[in-house]
Amino acid sequence: MNPARMNVESFNLDHRTVAAPYVRVADRKVLPLGDVITKYDVRFTQPNVAHLGMKAIHSLEHLFAESSRNHSQAVIDFSPMGCQTGYYLILAGEPDIAGVVDLIEATLSDVLKATEVPAANEVQCGWGENHSLDAAQDAARAFLAQRAVWEQVSA
Repeated sequence: MNPARMNVESFNLDHRTVAAPYVRVADRKVLPLGDVITKYDVRFTQPNVAHLGMKAIHSLEHLFAESSRNHSQAVIDFSPMGCQTGYYLILAGEPDIAGVVDLIEATLSDVLKATEVPAANEVQCGWGENHSLDAAQDAARAFLAQRAVWEQVSA
C-alpha cells in the first residue's frame, strides 16, 4: 500500500513500523509572525494492537494538561488521539526531544501522586463522570516504566 502523500503528518506515518511507547516530533510550524510551535506524538500503546480506555485517556488528559503547566510555560495543548493510542503535545518553541521527555517524565510523576482528577465534574468538563484516576495512573505508570525507550520510535 503506497497512498498519495496526505496533508496530515500522522497519516503519512507507517503505523506498522513504530514501536510504542515513544515520543517523536510530529510537526513544526512557523506562524505568520515568526513564532514556532512543535507538535509531539506521545504514543502510549502500539498502534492497531492496543489502546487506552476512554476513562484512562480522558483522565490522563485532564491530569497532564493541568500538571504540565507547572513545569513549562511552553505548553499550548495536550490532546488525545482519536485512535486512543496516545496524545499530541503542542509546545511553543523549536523541537527539543530531550526537554520534552523531561517535561513528560516530571508531569507523569505528578500524575502518580495525584489524589483526584482535576475538573472531573459536570461544571468544568463535558463528560464529568467519565473519569478514573486509577486508570490514568496505571497508564502513566506503564509509560514511565518504559522511559528508557521513549526516544526510539522504530523497532
